[in-house]
Amino acid sequence: MSANVETMFYTREKPWHGLGTMVMEAPNSAEALRLAGLDWKVNQKSILTNEGVLIQGFKANVRDSDNQVLGVVTDRYKVVQNEEAFAFTDALLGEGVTYETAGSLQNGRRVWVLARLPQKYFISEDEIAPYLVFMNTHDATGAIKVAITPIRVVCQNTLNFALATAKRCWAANHTGDISGKLEDARNTLLFADLYMKELGEAIEHLNQIKLADYQVMKYIDALFPLYENPTELQKKNLSRMKEDLKMRYFEAPDLENRDKNAYRFVNAVSDFATHAKPLRETSSYKENLFARTVEGNVMIDRAYNLVKEAE
Repeated sequence: MSANVETMFYTREKPWHGLGTMVMEAPNSAEALRLAGLDWKVNQKSILTNEGVLIQGFKANVRDSDNQVLGVVTDRYKVVQNEEAFAFTDALLGEGVTYETAGSLQNGRRVWVLARLPQKYFISEDEIAPYLVFMNTHDATGAIKVAITPIRVVCQNTLNFALATAKRCWAANHTGDISGKLEDARNTLLFADLYMKELGEAIEHLNQIKLADYQVMKYIDALFPLYENPTELQKKNLSRMKEDLKMRYFEAPDLENRDKNAYRFVNAVSDFATHAKPLRETSSYKENLFARTVEGNVMIDRAYNLVKEAE
């Protein structure tokens, strides 16, 4: 295996998402926000036309540090300041939660903090570390969101499957009783163990599903269907992605001692979805990749659903 591919699997000086400011020594969320340059507030200001006429029903969310307009919102929208949005995790610090990264996306319209939960889980001889991602928006394009994202430590692959009964993600709009909604988010964290327990059961089930090489190729084809009347470039790009995923399944160093089974396949797909360079690298691709740690990754879920009932 070439050196650059091995580096892709093992050498990651930044976290898996490659975003944010390292804040591993932050003692609390307020310090994490300061270190990440997020210690600013959002003020709501009235909006006037060029003629000085007040626009009824709308406000501008303005950052106090530089008067940047983050978004135009309705009167019903309630600002949740960065400090209060993330402070609820401080209650867990005594149990060993550590802040790792924090940052803003889209010029402050979206902000996030990533914390590592203290529990260590060993599932199928893998160490799986649960992370907490908390994201807030200031432009009315998204809700306050918190999600548990399990990471396979050896390769930094995300294993955030959409499971049948265990809830992984919580969200609330910026309206109504915000303090009560944040309290609900805090309570949701208490169920992290339930998600990890079901994840462990799902992984053990995947380990029992043996896959022949022809099945693996069939699943790869299913993940990358051919367009109708494809161009030569589309055929080339599709072939490149399929070969990349095939290499990750058959040759990845962290999977070489694994049986050829459904868990190995899902890990290969996760590695591709989490770490492969896109065919066209846009300025926002890393932001979109990180957002999928909260929303869930469609490709990983599709792979999981393909193989979990395999014969």
